[in-house]
Amino acid sequence: MTKEVVDAVTMQRALTRITYEIIERNKGLRDLVFVGIQTRGVYLAQRLATRMEQLEGVTVPVGSLDISNYRDDREPAGSQTNVDTSELPAHLNDQHVILVDDVLYTGRTIRAALDALMTYGRPRMISLAVLVDRGHRELPIRPDFVGKNIPTAQDEQIKVSVSEIDGQDNITISSGKEAHHE
Repeated sequence: MTKEVVDAVTMQRALTRITYEIIERNKGLRDLVFVGIQTRGVYLAQRLATRMEQLEGVTVPVGSLDISNYRDDREPAGSQTNVDTSELPAHLNDQHVILVDDVLYTGRTIRAALDALMTYGRPRMISLAVLVDRGHRELPIRPDFVGKNIPTAQDEQIKVSVSEIDGQDNITISSGKEAHHE
């Protein structure tokens, strides 16, 4: 059974709130870079950058990070494709990189993202922005910016839908093995 827990308007408000928190915590936005974790994190990062430009008149570069070759909890190492579809700004050295993802669950996606990011440079600082924190961490990873905390049971799944891919914006929760996103 699938139930909508966040509609499009509430999702937009959560992203706006994250944007305001980023502005408040950063003195100066010049060295800021958003890096979205493929796939939905990229669209959320683009939306944060658009909102930042609307609010502050500052253009924040947005990159896309492919972590598939850095996962430790998916396919065996021998079956990895080694095709990296990341698209990042020219340099990340001495930048404040804000990693953006849709759902934070075990923390393994973020661990993989940190490993992947370090192959592209040495940021001055890395922060984490997630639309949904659902709990159940397996690694000591904590987000800096959270749109919604949605506590879940282990057998429940959270799905973030974005209009760019799914034709609508919302967040649903389902029981069983219907859909899983981290």
